[in-house]
Amino acid sequence: MKFKILLASVLVIAGCQTTKETTQADTNQSKTVVEQPTNTPVETVVSIVPIIKKTQPVVAQLTPQQQQDVWDRIAMQITTKIPNNKRVQYYRNWYLNNPRNLEIIAQRAQPFLYYITEQVEKRGMPLELALLPIVESSFDPHAYSNMAAAGLWQIIPDTGRRFGLKQNSWYDGRRDVVKSTTAALNLLEYLNKKFDGNWQQALAAYNTGEGRVFSAIRKNKAAGKPTDYWNLDLPNETSSYVPKLYAVADIIMHPKKYGFHIEPISNKPVIAIVKPGVQMNLTIAAEFAGISTRELKDLNPAYRRGVTAPNGLNHLLLPINKVKHFRRELAQNRNASMITHHHRVKSGESLGLIAKRYHSSIKTIQKVNKLKTTNIRIGQSLTIPASPISLVNRQHRVATHMEVQHYVVQSGDNLWNIAHKYKTSVAKLKQLNSLSKNTVLHQGQRLNVSTIATSKKTAANHKTIHYKVQNGDSLSVIAQRYDISVAEIKKWNNLANNKYIKQGQQLKLVIDRRKVQA
Repeated sequence: MKFKILLASVLVIAGCQTTKETTQADTNQSKTVVEQPTNTPVETVVSIVPIIKKTQPVVAQLTPQQQQDVWDRIAMQITTKIPNNKRVQYYRNWYLNNPRNLEIIAQRAQPFLYYITEQVEKRGMPLELALLPIVESSFDPHAYSNMAAAGLWQIIPDTGRRFGLKQNSWYDGRRDVVKSTTAALNLLEYLNKKFDGNWQQALAAYNTGEGRVFSAIRKNKAAGKPTDYWNLDLPNETSSYVPKLYAVADIIMHPKKYGFHIEPISNKPVIAIVKPGVQMNLTIAAEFAGISTRELKDLNPAYRRGVTAPNGLNHLLLPINKVKHFRRELAQNRNASMITHHHRVKSGESLGLIAKRYHSSIKTIQKVNKLKTTNIRIGQSLTIPASPISLVNRQHRVATHMEVQHYVVQSGDNLWNIAHKYKTSVAKLKQLNSLSKNTVLHQGQRLNVSTIATSKKTAANHKTIHYKVQNGDSLSVIAQRYDISVAEIKKWNNLANNKYIKQGQQLKLVIDRRKVQA
């Protein structure tokens, strides 16, 4: 009985074990082993490996305003399709073959291009218009053309006044970079509307006048010809105007394509408008800003006399990093804005007499010296601001030197006939040659006979042009247009006082070379 129970137990235990059945087949003595699974469940451990997707790094695209170079800022926003016709090719090749030209232009544009680009962007105008001063003036703020156009945007006097630019003996708004930019963009917007949104025709009108462009359009319509810019019969300068602009724009957009390098201009503001609230001598303003007078004048070419205008037009463009320095110095010097003289009162002098001597006024002297009355005393020290008139005279004296003419005494000569011959006086001859009252002249003696006041800068800075008189011109109109005097025009052209000028007549004019377009 015990044996049966034990045997049953063994069978039960054996049933619970894994049964392995081995079958050997006669196939080249290879063995096939088959394992039969048991009924016992087996736990399977599966390791889970996370799937990581490889992604490309996202590179943020910089906006035009985020570019480091303002040329890039402009290039990214030019959407105008630049035609590759012969006229554009010609001027593109010219600029590429004369890289020095754009190099100089880039240097001149440094202070102004960022400001102009911002103004064009704000109006939603085509960005190639920011490059227009390259074609107009080569970015020379002193540029002055034979047709009396002035400044970066080359605006003629009548158009300037029409678009709000003041012009007088103190100030010329056409040379004011800020004011003239506003006027030029206003004019371009006006012309764009006149020509139904056609920017090429508007640009042509900016160059030659809207009347001439409309006339060319009417002429083509009558002849059954296309009226687009490229087919209009326009003056040579106007026919070249848009191609020049497009050629520059194409180079700026594709410098690598053309193997061209233009000097970068930082894409950030570099100038700021400062309003000191007082008329200022530019030399003093430059000292307060910590820059050279030349640099200040290049930023503020609108002021004609070396001082800001007395009628409220006294704003200044300054390097943005010099504004704090300028304001601090101006405050520390109690808003002293003009060069001053120190005068010690002498016997018999009055405030009126002193004011007349210094081209000032009694009120000005009282204000500067805090005088409640006009009473002054002998020995009193007065501070007198130099007037713009005396400043101009002083600058003229500094720029002028004396050129001496010589004469070799001939037999029979005396001081009187030599003086008469050279339109001077005996006293002047004695003074020039340090001659005593009883000096006797000797044959062969060398005398200084006259002195001619000449400007050291005349030869270098002046240019003679020939002006063709237009309908409606007068001597005074021409004189105002070129910032010269009627007397000078008469002298250069041997005109009698009562002689009229005629349309088509050629006049010789001597123009300041610094104002002539580069």
